[in-house]
Amino acid sequence: MSMSDPLGDMLTRIRNGQRARKSSVQSPASKLRANVLEVLKREGYIRGYFTTELRDGLRQLEIELKYADGAPVIQEIARVSTPGRRVYSKIKELSRQYNGLGITILSTPRGVLSDQEARAQNVGGEVLCRVF
Repeated sequence: MSMSDPLGDMLTRIRNGQRARKSSVQSPASKLRANVLEVLKREGYIRGYFTTELRDGLRQLEIELKYADGAPVIQEIARVSTPGRRVYSKIKELSRQYNGLGITILSTPRGVLSDQEARAQNVGGEVLCRVF
């Protein structure tokens, strides 16, 4: 059976893994998931990630979670745009998360970017998720 929201599934795995104090979680691999993880890594919300080949044509992402003083670095992670309701935003209309402490991840014509990177490149797009 196919999954209707793969990105939402990955975000839930990260959320559940941090609540259970896991050091890492696994998720099926895709280009969109890897691009979102790259943004989370650049912004310092996860330690890192790597791809493993389970068998021919089937890959898996191993996501290394990050903690500060025993508490998860990601306090809140929420999906904004869903398969049934896409949310698009111009860069001028995009609000800052928690006065700039959190980030919004966008899918733009220039790739998957954080809101700061999108503002620097002056490009809007689909709002994928918010992280704090």
